[in-house]
Amino acid sequence: MRQTVRRFVTFAVLAVLATASLGTAPAKADNLNRWVKIVNQTGYTIVRFYASNKGMRNWGVDHLGRSQLPSGYSMDLNFTNDRSGYCIYDFRAEFDDGDVLEKYGVNVCEIGTYTYN
Repeated sequence: MRQTVRRFVTFAVLAVLATASLGTAPAKADNLNRWVKIVNQTGYTIVRFYASNKGMRNWGVDHLGRSQLPSGYSMDLNFTNDRSGYCIYDFRAEFDDGDVLEKYGVNVCEIGTYTYN
């Protein structure tokens, strides 16, 4: 009987600890919507757009490719496709007038839209 009670108490403690740890675990990015609408409201055309994991040494690929993003238009980017699970990205937009805007630490797991004004 004593052994049965001890097993039950041990199991109950383990169950409580497991449940408590689930409540404090960070959300996995794989389960989050990582689509972001990039909106251009600047009056200028974005000719190149880069988004790289925070802290990367280079910007990677131009997400516009051969396209451009005129003012008043938007594009949807799916950050889930990179399969990294990362949420924090750095953005770089290059405009037809030569200006460059860089934004660091954008959480794509929390925002749905990023607007350039």
